[in-house]
Amino acid sequence: MPTILQIETATQACSAAISRDGLTIAVKELIAQNIHAGSLTLFIDEVMKAAGLDYRQLDAIAVSKGPGSYTGLRIGVSTAKGLCFALDKPLLAVDTLKMMADGFLQLNPSYDGYVCPMIDARRLEVFTALFDASGDILLPVTAKIIDADSYAEQLQAAAITFIGDGAAKCEGIIDSPNANFSGTNFNSASNMSRIAQELFQARQFEDVAYFEPFYLKDFVLTTPKKKIL
Repeated sequence: MPTILQIETATQACSAAISRDGLTIAVKELIAQNIHAGSLTLFIDEVMKAAGLDYRQLDAIAVSKGPGSYTGLRIGVSTAKGLCFALDKPLLAVDTLKMMADGFLQLNPSYDGYVCPMIDARRLEVFTALFDASGDILLPVTAKIIDADSYAEQLQAAAITFIGDGAAKCEGIIDSPNANFSGTNFNSASNMSRIAQELFQARQFEDVAYFEPFYLKDFVLTTPKKKIL
């Protein structure tokens, strides 16, 4: 029964959880801007205490690998790698969009449509993928600009539930009777538990020294338009 510390920082949600044998036994999370750097390690300590664990009792560290926020992913992955080095534990990397879809499907076991997790990538662009009710991927991970014709073919075939912080801004754009939008937060470390256990059992460990988050898009540093005199 592997005991795994799980970290999710791909969006504004800062989240840490503990799972044992694929089930979440402790979780701490908060959705707010720019809290990851100051809150993540505190959240980790809280869930370790809530689970009654010493860090040496962990079997692995799992982290949400992206896509998502450049800064959030850097903080989450850096923290996970630091713990792996310090504790000599393996690192598990969980696809963020798959984790979101799995969380929705676990919460809705009788659902028979498609699920489309979306992470806000600014303006009308989202990081997204499409999954069926079994959790199998139908459309691969991509950065997509949403318009009125997005997913028109898939919406003719089945109902699609759009989830995530990117879905909210698409609700007024995608107009179909088969389109549903969920406001529930699925960017939670608690949704990693089943996937993290599967990765651990399959020994799909990452190289702690060289692992990098999956940003999907390069980070672009912009300069302010107004000059400071």
